[in-house]
Amino acid sequence: MSEQITEARATAKTVRIAPRKARLVIDLIRGRNAAEALAILEFTPRAASPIISKVLKSAIANAEHNYDLDVANLIVTEAFVNEGPTMKRFRPRAKGSASPIMKRTSHVTVVVSEQKEG
Repeated sequence: MSEQITEARATAKTVRIAPRKARLVIDLIRGRNAAEALAILEFTPRAASPIISKVLKSAIANAEHNYDLDVANLIVTEAFVNEGPTMKRFRPRAKGSASPIMKRTSHVTVVVSEQKEG
């Protein structure tokens, strides 16, 4: 007896956006219907929106093609942003000194699962 897979995930690693900024957008879609989440991302005017939208579309495609889940019943069960590697750069300042610039990256993960009827 094999167990039925009811969830699919997608991850984008080392995306060039700060995790703090991406978390503001990802909090909007957590726990929502997949179609509704895509609509929210479409009209959210933040730099992280297209990135997260792409990851969500990938998770939906994984659910449909790899696990034969019904796209109409998918909900975003998990959505989180972890910190990726930080690129360290330096900016010249007065009197020969330098200031560090931290160019942060993110790992974006979205998990969609089939909603239980009933």
